[in-house]
Amino acid sequence: MRSFLSAVSAVLIVLVAILTPLCALAVWADREIGDTDGYVAAMAPLASDPAVQNAVAVRITDEVMQKIDVGPFDVGPFDVRPFQEGVRGLLYEAVMSFSGTDSYKTAWNTVNGAAHTAVEQALTSDSGDSVSIDLTPVIEQVKQQLSADGLRFADQIPVGRTRITILDSDKLGVAREIFDGLQIAGAWLPIATLMVAAAAVLLAVRRGRALIGLGIALAVGGVLLRIAVTLGHGLALDDLPADVDRPAASAVYDALTAKLRTTAWWVLASGLALAAAAWPAQRRGRPERGSSAPAPRLDVTAKDGPFRR
Repeated sequence: MRSFLSAVSAVLIVLVAILTPLCALAVWADREIGDTDGYVAAMAPLASDPAVQNAVAVRITDEVMQKIDVGPFDVGPFDVRPFQEGVRGLLYEAVMSFSGTDSYKTAWNTVNGAAHTAVEQALTSDSGDSVSIDLTPVIEQVKQQLSADGLRFADQIPVGRTRITILDSDKLGVAREIFDGLQIAGAWLPIATLMVAAAAVLLAVRRGRALIGLGIALAVGGVLLRIAVTLGHGLALDDLPADVDRPAASAVYDALTAKLRTTAWWVLASGLALAAAAWPAQRRGRPERGSSAPAPRLDVTAKDGPFRR
């Protein structure tokens, strides 16, 4: 019976190692990706990310240059391309300059709040394999700034829907299935994992040793979570189309998974701390369980009494 309970406890400890990263992913899917405020908070730091700022500025500049008339074009044999490139550079610099302001950060949070709906739809329905951000609020702010600076073609800047793609993958179908499962498990999986951990300790014959095993299982779970985040980065970026800015897409992935990486290190440290704390107790408790020390010998030699010689 004791060996059976030890075996069950060992299996449950291994199960904790497997469930730990799934718990973290489930909570992340529910409270960050599945919640608008959590999503916007995760994306907010990207307003100051150079790669994202560059991608936004390039996308807006390209879109505006296609739709405005910077003229004059009736210049005979002269090449107008240097003039056009000068306007392009001016517009790009204007957007980059605006990206360092509080108004840009506010506009960035606005577009991500709206984009969260698209992210949810992409991860929960078959509406497509692409997720993009509508930059219209940013363009509006840039147009106002350029108009205030007296730039003569600023009034021609179109304030239409200009989008930048942050995810475009033919593997999104797999992501939908995983995300859907994580959201369903988000409510009960952490509780179930705690119950499994408690059962592993309560059923153990040597509970000190079980606590050490549980700590190691948590540490392994933290390592598995970190590996999963790293592998996900590769899967998300490997098949991006050529027109998607890879540094910006990488920054978006890193921002969305920042809490997962932090959680992985905390779980690893907590597991190692638990194992280290349980080790002395297990060492002290060892003689109390199955000690092999010889039993004390009773001296029954009579020194007094009627049989003394």
